[in-house]
Amino acid sequence: MSGASGEKPEYGQRAFQAPEGATEILLVRHGQSAPYRDGEPFPLVDGHGDPPLSPHGRWQAERVADRLRHVEIDAVYVTTLRRTHETAAPLVALLDLYPLVEPDLREVHLGEWEGGVFRAMAAQGHPAFAQIDATQDWAAIPGAETAAALRARVRAAIERIHEAHPGERVVAVSHGGAIGAVLAEASGARTLAFASADNASISHLVVVGDRWIVRRFNDTGHLAGELSAAAEAPT
Repeated sequence: MSGASGEKPEYGQRAFQAPEGATEILLVRHGQSAPYRDGEPFPLVDGHGDPPLSPHGRWQAERVADRLRHVEIDAVYVTTLRRTHETAAPLVALLDLYPLVEPDLREVHLGEWEGGVFRAMAAQGHPAFAQIDATQDWAAIPGAETAAALRARVRAAIERIHEAHPGERVVAVSHGGAIGAVLAEASGARTLAFASADNASISHLVVVGDRWIVRRFNDTGHLAGELSAAAEAPT
């Protein structure tokens, strides 16, 4: 149908807009945590290794806060593990929010490799990693959580956040394995397809009812000065 002037109507491209009632979830991986040293396991919280952030991780947490300080955020979630609380701390201070705890967004449980042993095994190239990649299942590690169990619990966590915050935007500070499982659930991908989020990266999920939309993965634009900062950080 032509307009009054006889010109044909135009239909340009438009920027994405979240559907009505959707929850926008900014999934932030915690900052770099302290290194594991042989014979000095991390303390455990509910069976999970619980290291603090490293000095560089604290720098990363400040950069996350700077990136999000002008974004309208209605709530900030953390897990039961201290590295998420420490990552969220600069942001919640800026926003004057109290962090809410969602235990089911905690990291995958690594069984006998908890407390930092996983890092040593990775550095040594343990053969279990080939099996993990082939099966897409953490259960190749003795006593570890299965991929199915991980995906079920992170799905339940996201559904609870959506139910609590329709039409709102929240930040959820979580862990690499958990964020990967969330995005695999959202996209129908293999469990480890998104298992490589960088420390302090931001991924973006939009949830409306049963529809999950992946908008962004592993955004690290706020960490542009990371290499020089890492070189200057005390050890």
